[in-house]
Order: sequence, then structure tokens, then C-alpha cells
Amino acid sequence: MIQFHYVWLVWAFLFLIPWSVLFIAFPIHRKIMLHVSLATMPFGLTEPLFVPKYWNPPTLFDLAQRTGFDLESLIFCFGIGGVGSVLYSILAHRHDIVVGEVEKQQPLHRHHYKALISPVITFLVLYFLPWNPIYPSIAAMAVGAVATILCRPDLKTKTWIGGLLFLVYYFVFFIALIATAPGYVERVWNLPALSGILLFGIPLEELLFALTFGLYWSGVYEHLMWRRPVNAHH
Repeated sequence: MIQFHYVWLVWAFLFLIPWSVLFIAFPIHRKIMLHVSLATMPFGLTEPLFVPKYWNPPTLFDLAQRTGFDLESLIFCFGIGGVGSVLYSILAHRHDIVVGEVEKQQPLHRHHYKALISPVITFLVLYFLPWNPIYPSIAAMAVGAVATILCRPDLKTKTWIGGLLFLVYYFVFFIALIATAPGYVERVWNLPALSGILLFGIPLEELLFALTFGLYWSGVYEHLMWRRPVNAHH
């Protein structure tokens, strides 16, 4: 227990390293990174929904065990949000421009706000079913990603590739966690309440979370703020 006490804190802070590197190296993407990170950070406050049903990590000041909340989740959500939103744009050399008023009037965009709120509705409907809360979370982001593509076909490539890129990114971090803290997954995750499937030692649910998180959050800024990706030389 003692040797695991700061693993979650260290792991959460590690996500800030690539965030900081990208933020410094790519000024054109700073605005979207900061905005999305600030938008994802409050999702760390949902931790009481997952502790201890999904996992029960030792936390700073034992906050999760005493209150359900923890500081690590806020740091983690901030770090993954900003990176997830720009990985595709950086690797594909894209940046965002404002969607024109004429384009906003197209029939598809009548469903703009329905698509944006679809993950929230999905989660609230599915949460009360008798299953682990990670599953409605995964389903909610998947529905949000599909709704984004249906409403904004121009974001299809960014959504799919962004999801896969974030899955690879998260996979690398998780492999590093397993390598540096052997036994941590078995000690912290509530594996009997999950599928029990481990891929390279990683719970399947974590990989599904990473994929759907990347799918949804890679295009949410453009969808919400009426922007679209174009080639950097545009």
C-alpha cells in the first residue's frame, strides 16, 4: 500500500509533461489546448462515481478514500484533454478556421446542440443500469463521437484518427505505469466487477476509455465553437 501511495499522483503529473511540450512548441494550438483542458478538468470531480466501484487508488491525503474526490483526477483530466484535442492537428499539420455563416445554415447543423448534449443524455440514461459506471462513460463518449460525425462530416477524419492516436498515446503511458509499478493494476482496479480482460496487463476498459475519449474530445472544440480543420498553409 505504501509503495503505491504516490503512483496515481506521479502518473497524473506525467501527463502534464507532453502537454507542456506541445503547448510551448505549437503556439497555434495553445488556445484550443487550454480551452479543452479547462473543459475536461471538471470531469475529475466525477471521481466519486468510480471510487471504489471501478477502482480505488491510494491518493494524496487519502482524499478519495475519505471523500470520493481527489486532486490527481483533476490534474489527469486537464492533461489528457488538451493533448487529445490537438494530436491529430499537430501530426497532420492542420489548424482551425471559423465556419462560415452560410455553412452554419446547412440542414445538418439543425442538430448542432442535440449532438453536443448527446453524451450527457446517454450517460444519465445508462448510468442507472446494473453495471459498472465505466461502461456508460465509454458509451456516452462513443455516442458523442458518432453524433459529431453525423452533424459535422468534415470532422470525421479528425475524430477517427484522433481517437486512434490518443489510444496509442494512452497505451504508452499505461505500459510505463505497469513497468514501474508492478501489481498496481491488480491492487487498484476492481477487476472482478469488470470484464477481467487484460491486454498487455491493461484492463480492456481503460483502452476503450482511451479510444472513445480520443474520438469524442478530438473534435469537440471545433464542433462547439463552429470551427473546422484545414491545412496549415491555408
